[in-house]
Amino acid sequence: IYTSHLHHLVLLSRDHTRWASFGRLGSRSKQLKWVRMGSLLGKQMQGIMDENLKKQQQFMLNTQKMQLERQMQMQLQLRQRMVATQLAMTRERMYWWAGFATLAAIGLTAGYIKTKQPAVLSPLLPIGFLVGYQADMAWGNKMERIIAETDSILAKEPQLLVLPGTPLSIKLLDSERAKAKK
Repeated sequence: IYTSHLHHLVLLSRDHTRWASFGRLGSRSKQLKWVRMGSLLGKQMQGIMDENLKKQQQFMLNTQKMQLERQMQMQLQLRQRMVATQLAMTRERMYWWAGFATLAAIGLTAGYIKTKQPAVLSPLLPIGFLVGYQADMAWGNKMERIIAETDSILAKEPQLLVLPGTPLSIKLLDSERAKAKK
């Protein structure tokens, strides 16, 4: 039972689906009029609930978008760190190759001076190519050329990128997991 400031008496049915209102408590008319709650309050509540649902769905979409953007940024940064690490390893390897090539050049030149045979210098040719390749990778523009070639393959030769076997799917992964548990 609820009495408003307008002196109306409002009754709610036991199953909370209908309500009734008496006229003014002090007046002669004390009619009981049952009204379906869905017809009056339900429309307003449904509108509010729909609006809240839309707001919550938009919030969830924005949250998912933000999470996806963060994951993509994290993957990009991890990739950049891996490439930088590989480049640093290439530069470190280059120092070792350069040291080896220098010692080999000194030793082979000494051998040539001693024997006067040009064949003694022949190992310098492949060693020079190896050192040149490593130097180009470490400090040259080889990475830029590799990236350009990668882009070209992706654009012009996608048939070369087909992996063997069937494409991965959730169903396939689940069946493999089930086999592994047995």
